[in-house]
Amino acid sequence: MKITWWGHAAIQLEGSKIVIIDPFLTGNPVAAISPDKIIQADVVIVTHDHGDHLGDAFTICQKTGATLVAIHEIAVMAQEKGIEAEGMNIGGSVDVKGITVHMVNAIHSCEKGDPAGVVIQMDGRTLYHAGDTALTYDMKLIGEFFKPDLSFLPIGDRYTMGIPSAAKAVEFTQTKKVIPIHYGTFPLVEADPHEFKKQVGSRAEVIILKQGESYILE
Repeated sequence: MKITWWGHAAIQLEGSKIVIIDPFLTGNPVAAISPDKIIQADVVIVTHDHGDHLGDAFTICQKTGATLVAIHEIAVMAQEKGIEAEGMNIGGSVDVKGITVHMVNAIHSCEKGDPAGVVIQMDGRTLYHAGDTALTYDMKLIGEFFKPDLSFLPIGDRYTMGIPSAAKAVEFTQTKKVIPIHYGTFPLVEADPHEFKKQVGSRAEVIILKQGESYILE
């Protein structure tokens, strides 16, 4: 599976299907790609209704025919625009084009619905995208129940977990590998991923990507 970080919380997974998560590209000063360059996607997942996560999701779905997966209220908004959407809620699961998406708790704010994280099962791999969240004890359940192979955790502080909390989240989730996200986009969310790696220590492999870089999950 090829994993690409487009910047902020935007992630693309390429395996048997192409999945894009939280595609905030337009207006993102460090985005490594513009939405017009995305020509193929099967599923677009949105963790919550903030502009830096919902981003270009609707545009990408309209262009590629991808199915949107999001909390019910966002899915309704998409359907009103003629987009194929699978609405769900925290604690639920949906199967879309051979991919299973589980919606899990996140502690944050949003415009409509509730903020969430997602656990994605695809091609025999389990990945956790935390969205925007504080450290929560629920992450222990994610580790116990889902045992993620790789997690995407915010480290930018102020609006999400900072580095110490994110390092604790690695322990809670028992993730084997982690890619830090949601930092370096704006001055208010500056953070040092190398300090995060230092605080994680031997608990997991920390993969530090630059915007636009990819990692192959074997």
